[in-house]
Amino acid sequence: MERKKTKLTISGNPKKSIGNIELAKLQNKNSVVIEKKTNRFTKNTSNRISQTFKTETKKKNFINNNINEKKFQKPFKQPTQTANDYEKRKLAERLVNWVRIVKSDAEIKLMKSAARITENAMKTAFKSISPGVRQCDAVADIQKALFNGTPEFGGDYAGVATLLPTGKGTSASHLTATEDKFVLEEATIIEISGVYKRYHCPMARTVLLGEKNQKKIDTMKATNEALDAGIAATKPGNTADDVAQKFWGVLDKYGIKKDSRTGYSIGIGYPPDWGEQTLNISKGDKTVLQPNVTFHMIAVMQFGDWGVESSESIRVTEKGSELFCNLSRGLHIKR
Repeated sequence: MERKKTKLTISGNPKKSIGNIELAKLQNKNSVVIEKKTNRFTKNTSNRISQTFKTETKKKNFINNNINEKKFQKPFKQPTQTANDYEKRKLAERLVNWVRIVKSDAEIKLMKSAARITENAMKTAFKSISPGVRQCDAVADIQKALFNGTPEFGGDYAGVATLLPTGKGTSASHLTATEDKFVLEEATIIEISGVYKRYHCPMARTVLLGEKNQKKIDTMKATNEALDAGIAATKPGNTADDVAQKFWGVLDKYGIKKDSRTGYSIGIGYPPDWGEQTLNISKGDKTVLQPNVTFHMIAVMQFGDWGVESSESIRVTEKGSELFCNLSRGLHIKR
């Protein structure tokens, strides 16, 4: 079926002509045929269209005539790679992270504010964790404390959820709360971080509900002794490996086996991590410590169906180191 065509004559007035075309389109959905009058407006328009068409045609012809010539060919050459090139690329992937490893004094101040929030939230955890209380209810109290912050400054969400392994769960890493209730004679590990302006200061402590358990108490003492040895080795000029060697030296003395790293650089953090993914406190890491390098040193000891954990956020100073938080690392026994 042949479509009906609307014939439209363009006048010398551009605005009027365009309006007529649009009106014709609205009135008739069929195609519009435009009949141009020879006047100043249509003549100039025609010349511009013709000139543009000729220019585009020349470009296409030039490309078509020369596209097979060597001067237009850029064959892909697979670059040769060496092990050194690969290592350079891997380092470059975290270039900004490595720049951030040394903090400014202003950043240290923000981390100290985050540390005050961490301390308050950990004290809240000690109060909330009791026999018969649901784990999720305790975490609700902890989260409230982390967001409430202090009267001077409020908190923020952390890069890692509140970690709360309890009972046999203390033998595994990074477990979160459930609706189960805390049980007498079981231990619970609390690992949290206060956050201020996205700067983190993590801390881990262990609570034991009920009577003293000498095995857990002794293990916690050995854990803290290892932490103290690592902290004592934290000073400018030493490496992450130096700190790790001192830490594992104590564990070896007590016959405690630990395969994972025992620390990592911290500062700004967003989910799913509060670590900077650069420095690691582990054997073989030759990163040299400098003033205002900050890291979270963790000592988690796991033994099949139970475990204990303690940790500190540490700042390298001009002559040694300092702890961001001030809260006892001993096994917190709650009867």
